[in-house]
Amino acid sequence: MTNLNSLFLSQAYKDCWDDYNRSLKLRSFPRWDYVILTASNEQQAEGFRKQIADRQNFLPRGTKFIAIPDRDGRRVGSGGATLEVLRYLHEQEGSFDSLRVLVIHSGGDSKRVPQYSALGKLFSPVPHELPNGRSSTLFDEFMICMSSVPSRIREGMVLLSGDVLLLFNPLQIDYNNVGAAAISFKENVETGKNHGVYLNGPDGNVKCCLQKKSVEVLREAGAVNEFGCVDIDTGALIFSTDIMKSLYSLIETDADYDRNVNERTRLSLYADFLYPLASDSTLEDFYREKPEGEFCPELTAARTRVWEVLRPYRMKLLRLAPAKFIHFGTTREILELMNGGVDEYHYLGWSRKVGSSIRSDVSGYNSVLSSRASVGKDCYLEVSYVHGNSRIGSHSVLSYIDVQDQVIPDNVVLHGLKQRNGKFIVRIFGVNDNPKENRLFGRDLDELEDILGVRFWEENGQAHTLWSAALYQEADTIREATDVALELYEIVTGGKDFDRSLWTVASHKSLCAGFNEADPDAIIAWNKRMADLVTMDGIAKAIRDQVPAGSIRKLQSLTKIQKEWLEKRLRKADFGEKMRLHYYLGVILEDENEVQECFRIIQSEVLEATIKSLAYNEQARIVTDHHTVRLPLRVNWGGGWSDTPPYCNEKGGTVLNAAILLNGEKPVEVTLERIPEQKVVFDSRDMDVHGEFDTIEPLQATGDPYDPFALQKACLLACGIIPREGHTLGEILERLGSGFVMHSEVRNVPKGSGLGTSSILSAACVKAVFEFMGIAYTEEDLYAHVLAMEQIMSTGGGWQDQVGGITSGLKYITSMPGLQQQLQVAHIELSPQTKKELDERFVLIYTGQRRLARNLLRDVVGRYVGNEPDSLFALEEIQKTAALMRFELERGNVDGFAKLLDYHWELSKKIDAGSSNTLIEQIFSSIEELVDGKLVCGAGGGGFLQVILKKGVTRQMVEERLKEVFMDSLVGVADCNLVWE
Repeated sequence: MTNLNSLFLSQAYKDCWDDYNRSLKLRSFPRWDYVILTASNEQQAEGFRKQIADRQNFLPRGTKFIAIPDRDGRRVGSGGATLEVLRYLHEQEGSFDSLRVLVIHSGGDSKRVPQYSALGKLFSPVPHELPNGRSSTLFDEFMICMSSVPSRIREGMVLLSGDVLLLFNPLQIDYNNVGAAAISFKENVETGKNHGVYLNGPDGNVKCCLQKKSVEVLREAGAVNEFGCVDIDTGALIFSTDIMKSLYSLIETDADYDRNVNERTRLSLYADFLYPLASDSTLEDFYREKPEGEFCPELTAARTRVWEVLRPYRMKLLRLAPAKFIHFGTTREILELMNGGVDEYHYLGWSRKVGSSIRSDVSGYNSVLSSRASVGKDCYLEVSYVHGNSRIGSHSVLSYIDVQDQVIPDNVVLHGLKQRNGKFIVRIFGVNDNPKENRLFGRDLDELEDILGVRFWEENGQAHTLWSAALYQEADTIREATDVALELYEIVTGGKDFDRSLWTVASHKSLCAGFNEADPDAIIAWNKRMADLVTMDGIAKAIRDQVPAGSIRKLQSLTKIQKEWLEKRLRKADFGEKMRLHYYLGVILEDENEVQECFRIIQSEVLEATIKSLAYNEQARIVTDHHTVRLPLRVNWGGGWSDTPPYCNEKGGTVLNAAILLNGEKPVEVTLERIPEQKVVFDSRDMDVHGEFDTIEPLQATGDPYDPFALQKACLLACGIIPREGHTLGEILERLGSGFVMHSEVRNVPKGSGLGTSSILSAACVKAVFEFMGIAYTEEDLYAHVLAMEQIMSTGGGWQDQVGGITSGLKYITSMPGLQQQLQVAHIELSPQTKKELDERFVLIYTGQRRLARNLLRDVVGRYVGNEPDSLFALEEIQKTAALMRFELERGNVDGFAKLLDYHWELSKKIDAGSSNTLIEQIFSSIEELVDGKLVCGAGGGGFLQVILKKGVTRQMVEERLKEVFMDSLVGVADCNLVWE
């Protein structure tokens, strides 16, 4: 039954949420004409108004929201407050007819939960993140849950208690605007004894109102059913317009208003207005009913008049079920709710962690807990920031506080408030302390006052309670206020010597005074600040915990506070966090500028690390008139993409690749030749560009990927022939011995081949320059200088291509994490039989398509930087696959290698879905029964494909099959050979 009730209430809440949204968007949707909040004084009313203004985009525009304080700031009772509401409505409208009015009585001081006094308990947190992402409060829940009610009543006034949340289906309300109605739920008698209980009569009207009676009295009265439940007074009432008019007659003249709305009479909504409506009530018993204030002649006279105007009416009992009654009573109850009790309301979406960036074992609402701070068992952080090396004790509540590198004891409440004078106070008291009593942390305050020789209470006749004791010192900052609050704890608990002179000169406030002098703007500002910090800290922790960027809630823009947080964080961030902060914000804000900044950081950080090792080579001389270098291409077999920044910089890389000839030749060619003129000439035949330089500045201008000579310039800089800055070209060429021409060409290789041509061309340039200029080098020197070239050109590519083409054979290349990559290249020796089998079974297929790599690289790197799970898994797995490929080939198991090639293909598609397309899938499908393994070359999406044939299958058979399917298109088997020597 409990599960069914939960399901019912869950659906009822969803329906209310839908109606709430309709009330925001649809003009014709039934809504409240007025929502009126009662407040204890003007300061609290001002706070309410500002909270409402802060929610203006989340409230129905056709509804007027009003906050009305008790008259002259003196407690006039909930009945007096109701009369104040009626007086206001009559002044505004002249009549109550056709009005739908919601009144929420919220004028209490919240003495049992002092941290909510300044907010008003009505705006206290509810552990619920609303479907629109906002952290909820009681007020927000009221607005949602009551959105469906206007459609159930034609006119009249609904009154609610501001510290009780009611969950029910409004469709169950059956009210015809006659008399009054009391909304009641079934609750256990043990709960009912602490609240009002209705006794229902045979006619469906309330027979008797029993206020806070013992279980025995409730049973004797017949209020307890066979299941041990009572009809509890939820504080929710409906008054007809006739009752509204009758009540208004009590204050129609100024004299009546003065008589019935004042601190002495202090009429109660529940004790004075409901009692006459119960059918079994008598005037004599009414006079004896416990008042909200004190018995006095003025109250007796007022009750006589109330009886006269209300006795003609009756109150219908609306028994709603399933329904739930949630009372937010004391700090202890809230702490219990947040540490276990909240699970009872999981079906409503309630959670112990709401809008917070904290550990999963800590309860929090709009709070941030840094990774270095420690928190004890069963704590609750509420709109608080705990950072640095703070240590929070067990069973404590932190509310509206900033704690940095401080130690908070067990079982305390620490609550911060900014005052209207700009000062701060932090109030500290025990979780079990009752501010209506005279004790703090178990110490009698009168005794403590005498022991310390100071005064906590100044006014004669003032009640000696924790609520009124001037204990809390003002300070200039929240941090200083926290320190003096912790000192107070030490003094009261006997752990610190007391300096009477310091106490005497300082300004102290009570819980009451701190509440009355609180700055409502500061409360709202702190709420917003913490919401902003929660968002940003959540992004930082999402990065740390590898939560995908795409799964984080989108933002429209960053606030001033968030921008300040970001600037501060970026100053401290390492390479990985810095680039990811920008990338994540780019995704979350849908801001391409942030994404571009991420890639700029990758490029600049890697470049900076690379160029540190570059040196201007003043010993270089041209040693020959003409020199040519020719290099093969490469095919990638395992680990491709793991060589790409920033992955290789953070994780290291592992690649297996091999050198190949295309059409029987090494197609990458670079020639350097001496010329008599004092100039540098670049000539790229395949690109059909030619450039001549007789000054050094254009040669030093790099970083433009669209520069037709970016590669050649980067080569001269990386090799130290041209310094990064300064000098003249004339002096450099004079030392070298003459000017020179660099011819570069990639012959008979289609663009976007996937065979590594651009990086291998870089390698050929470096090799040619070294040999032309007489610079001694090792294989490792070649790799390092080509890496530097790649970074100077800002291509963002990896290191495997150049290694694959610089030397022949099969290479297994690894690197360790680091901005400056150090490559370890192992030349793999295979048996003659394995080489022969690979020569026979390895086939290259041309797709006839070209795919450009620039956006592709951004997409792949973005998925890694953005912590997409498929990408992270695949990038790790392809390296293991490369190692297994080496293992199988060294043992001569080409079949095992082919299976791994197939597996790698599936992984490649996880890294980049664009590596395949319809044509590629069709090619692979058409030869499926002829091959044992397949993979794209390079990034895929076009260019060449590679396959391992089944034993006994020939290249000719594959060629015929492709011709049969693709006929006279460019799709076909390429003339390719592995280079072993």
